[in-house]
Amino acid sequence: MPHTLTLLFYLMVAALVATWIIPQGQYETEHVNGMDVVVPGTFELAEESERLNPIELFIAVPRAFADAQNIIFFLFIIGGVLAVIRKTGAIDALLGRLLETMGGRPGLLIFLVIFVFAFASSLMGASAEYIPFVLILAALCRTMKMDTMTAVGIIIAGYGIGYGAAAFNQYTVIVAQDVADLPTYSGWPVRMALLLPFVMIGAHHVWSYSRRVQLDPSASLVAGIEPPEASAPKTDYPPLTISHIAIMIAFLAALGVAVWGIATRGWYLYELGAAFLIVGIVTALIGKLGPDTVASEFVVGAKQMTETALLVGIARGIALIMEDGQILHSIVHAMSIPLSQVGPELAAVGMMIMQTVMNFFVSSGSGQAFLTMPLMAPLGDILGVSRQVAVQAFLYGDGFANMIVPTNPILMGILGMASVPYDKWFRFCMPLLLKLLAFAAIAMIGMVLFGFS
Repeated sequence: MPHTLTLLFYLMVAALVATWIIPQGQYETEHVNGMDVVVPGTFELAEESERLNPIELFIAVPRAFADAQNIIFFLFIIGGVLAVIRKTGAIDALLGRLLETMGGRPGLLIFLVIFVFAFASSLMGASAEYIPFVLILAALCRTMKMDTMTAVGIIIAGYGIGYGAAAFNQYTVIVAQDVADLPTYSGWPVRMALLLPFVMIGAHHVWSYSRRVQLDPSASLVAGIEPPEASAPKTDYPPLTISHIAIMIAFLAALGVAVWGIATRGWYLYELGAAFLIVGIVTALIGKLGPDTVASEFVVGAKQMTETALLVGIARGIALIMEDGQILHSIVHAMSIPLSQVGPELAAVGMMIMQTVMNFFVSSGSGQAFLTMPLMAPLGDILGVSRQVAVQAFLYGDGFANMIVPTNPILMGILGMASVPYDKWFRFCMPLLLKLLAFAAIAMIGMVLFGFS
């Protein structure tokens, strides 16, 4: 499998070639509630087609970066601020304390850790932050007569469910809603309400497996595989202090103010970015970090977002080429034909399955949003599926598939640290993925029936 950036460039080339093959066409659009909505039944082929010049492939790249600049620079700010928060040890201390206090109650531990990880991923897109906890959880699970697969299941279930049932995730929710011309964070109460049922499904799956291993160690999927070296849980994370609690409260308060401003004052990414910058400064003051330390950590965090920013830009280039070649609506029309035969409820489920498959090729949530939402949003207009539900199809398809696709670097990093072979993980995770997608399908049908928009 090529690097994701390489794959996206191949898709840009494929999009250019497609503009020479696919008939050009267009739907009529109308401006409704501040966004351009496709009018069903108005698709017409273009009377005259114009072939794009190959040089447009390279012109589209800087155009795409310029077009997606608000999202790209927002990602840099988020990455920098989260790095400053991590530097204080607040995240490590909070999760470490949870592991320490719940170590004697495996069922409660599994549920709470999955919930906390899922909540953090839903709230602020945490993912790679969990990698340092692999060895801690592995040691704790072995102490409780479980195995490293249980530890990996706890981490990845929390991470995947948090992304799939995301309410405020800056990397997926904001990007997808921006592409779909929806108000930022709109619909968050519904997504937040569905987080708990998904967590319960994940926790039950991991707990059931851990119980079997406790009763019969030979039932372990990793029996006979050398586990990673033990680490001492009580020395691997800092103690939770008042400063750490204050920092997390400041983060939640800033997020609450941002949601209020977006809902009542018309704020958007500029104001949201400013809110997070303020959180970074407040974090530095509470954590007693010097200006140079803050600056260096911010730069490190922003650097970590470089690949994501590049993926967002290149993915936007694919959509630009299809728009310039006037084939975007032609593709939407072709996709709508089979889905239109099953009604909007099942069509929404079909859109989710398409997103799940797409995640194998593009594991970046932000990159996939820019790649597929330009197709999903107008497709929803045609099928009678609201754009909010189309965004939900993207979130479920992207987030839950993160737990199993081998192109996801976070997944492979966690498996590598835990010494869990991918084929063993696949056997553990596939039933969980099917359970989550089944419940997601029920949820999406309900969203369509009750007019979630």
